[in-house]
This record gives sequence, structure tokens and C-alpha cells, in this order.
Amino acid sequence: MGVHGECRRVVRSAELLPLSLYIHFPWCIQKCPYCDFNSHAVKNPIPEQAYIDALLTDLQADLELLGAQRSINSIFMGGGTPSLFSAEALCRLLTGVRQSVPVAEHCEITLEANPGTFESAKFHEFRALGINRLSIGIQSFQDRHLRTLGRVHSAAEAMAAVEIAVKAGFDNFNLDLMFGLPDQSESEALNDVETAVSLAPTHISFYQLTLEPNTYFYKFPPKLPEDDLIFAAQKRCQQLLAEHGYQQYEVSAYAKPGKQSRHNRNYWQFGDYLGIGAGAHGKVSRALPNDIVRTVKPRSPEQYLSQTGGSQCEVIDVAQLPLEFLMNQLRLKAGFSLNDYEAATGLAADSLEPNLSVCLEQDLLRREGLVYTCTEKGWDFLDVVLEKFIV
Repeated sequence: MGVHGECRRVVRSAELLPLSLYIHFPWCIQKCPYCDFNSHAVKNPIPEQAYIDALLTDLQADLELLGAQRSINSIFMGGGTPSLFSAEALCRLLTGVRQSVPVAEHCEITLEANPGTFESAKFHEFRALGINRLSIGIQSFQDRHLRTLGRVHSAAEAMAAVEIAVKAGFDNFNLDLMFGLPDQSESEALNDVETAVSLAPTHISFYQLTLEPNTYFYKFPPKLPEDDLIFAAQKRCQQLLAEHGYQQYEVSAYAKPGKQSRHNRNYWQFGDYLGIGAGAHGKVSRALPNDIVRTVKPRSPEQYLSQTGGSQCEVIDVAQLPLEFLMNQLRLKAGFSLNDYEAATGLAADSLEPNLSVCLEQDLLRREGLVYTCTEKGWDFLDVVLEKFIV
């Protein structure tokens, strides 16, 4: 049957799916005009201890939702700006996590950090806690673009942050870069990439500035370069990244061999993840295919701390699973196999038909054995592929 009919089930054990933990920290020094994440400018001292208490309580509730015990393969502390928190607070958090749930021996533990928050002693302490990966929000190495983006750091502070990270023992780190900025030339975009490459990160996130609803830039849009100029700059920068050994494995992610973000890959592979913290989202498979749930926590830090909002938990409609799976997997250059689909959803491979065959006929997807990947055309028009699976 096609996705519009009754989907045939394949019995799978949800306990075999990989599990990650996302922890959200909602405070920043100031709110950037392009940011649509759940982040709030710091106006008073951050209630560190109360927030850690709330996170650990939140985790216990999610573990009850999970049911059977499963181990955590990756932890990602995002925001906001988690690096605003003290090493002592993060130590208590990670200790509490390890006491509550099994954590894999070689768990990837990532901390997001902004250059304006880097202190040498603090980052040595972060590394000693077992945090083994950083994601540093650079965005640009040019002061005028940083000012436009509302960033609190300068280009010099961005460079210094990377130096501090390396000296603190972080040999696995990501740099965030944006392109398509207001009044940004192709040469400036290339210069940002060249500077990033010179700092030898293991991973680079390179993504286009978009004007998202509920942001200052959406309400008061800046003048952006023409689409064809942005596209040309993107292609040149991607070529430069490839020349320096950064392999694109996802729409906006480039990594040295073996250094792909395990945590983010789990998202794109439709794996399970617990999401704790103000506004955090999670996805948990309790039984396949009819009991896969999404969780959402209260967005307001005040409401989250008071525990008055309550978590939302919604079962994903089985008919929506083909689209949900493909929206994630097709962001990956490696695509997906039919075995992956059955294992992650509990549905039979034929539940993707007839639309999968239509995509092959229209040269949007290609097939090698049981593996499907986007063609160049499909990669550029991914929305067209996904529209075919909307119920």
C-alpha cells in the first residue's frame, strides 16, 4: 500500500534504536536579530542551581516515559549559551545524568560556546568534566558582519576562542559559519571559510542566513544579496571546503573523515533523543510503529523552573512516519536504506510506494541496491521530494 493507505507493520524492538540526550540552556548575553531559537537575554544572574535541579527532575520524568533502560550514546548541551554556566554547575548536571541513566563509555559530549564567553581556566575545567567536543558560534570572521548579526564578539575574540579551546585540550570542535549575509561579497564569504579552515576544526557548519518568523530580522528585514549571487558564493565555498578535506555529509555540515557529529547524525537518521530544558524537544520510540512520541517542554525559563507548564507529549500518526523519516534522512548525503526505514519506523518498505518510484522516475532520487540518495536535482529541490509524501 502507498502512504495514503493503511501502512503494513514490521515488528521491531524500539530498545535497539540509538538514544541521545539534548540539554537546552535558554540564556544568552543578548538576543541576536536572526535567532529563532528559544533564547533569552540575561537580565539577572542566571539561577544556575535551580536550573540544574529542574533539568535533573525533567530527566527523571523522561526516563519514566522511556520505559526500558537504554544507554545514552551522545549528549549535546545547546542554547542559548551553555558556556555561560559555571564548570561546577555542569559538573553537577553531568554527574546527575550519569547517576540516572547509563552513558556509553565513549559518549560524544558536546558543549555549544560563544566566543564572548571563553575563559582559559573555565574551558580546562569543562574538558576535565568529560566534555570532549565544542561547537563554537563564530558566524563570521569580519567585524562589520558580526556587528550586523548582533554578535557580542569581535573577529579577534573569535580567533582567540579557538586558541583557548585547543590549549584546553579540545581536539574535536565545530565552527559555525553563515553566508548570504547583508552586503556580503563572494570574496568575503570565501575569506571566512579560508580563515575557519586555517584554524583546523574537525567540523564546520556552513549555513545560509534565513529570515525566520518571530525574529527582529523578519520584522525589519535587511537587504540580502541576490539569490544567484548567494548560490554562486555557496558553491565556491563548498568547493574550497572539499579541497581542504571537509566532506559534506548533511545539508549544512562538513567534517573531516571520522569526525561527523554523532549527535546530529542521530537526529537525521530518525534516532531517538531525550530533550530536557526550557523549550527542548524530544523523540522517543516506545513501540514501533504506533507508539513513537514527540515531547516538548515549556519555553519560558520562568515557567520551566516553576514546573507549572507541564510537558507536552504527542504520538506521531503512523501515516505521517514516511514523511517524518524522509524529512530527516534525506538531509544526509548518504541517504537511507530500506532496512534503515523499517528499523526506525516499524513499517514495511512498501509503505513508501508509489511515491518512491515516482521520485526515481523524475530523477529526484537514485537507487543502488536498497540504498536511496538524492540526485543533484533532488538535493537542490528537496522540498519537491518531500511534498510527495505529505498525507
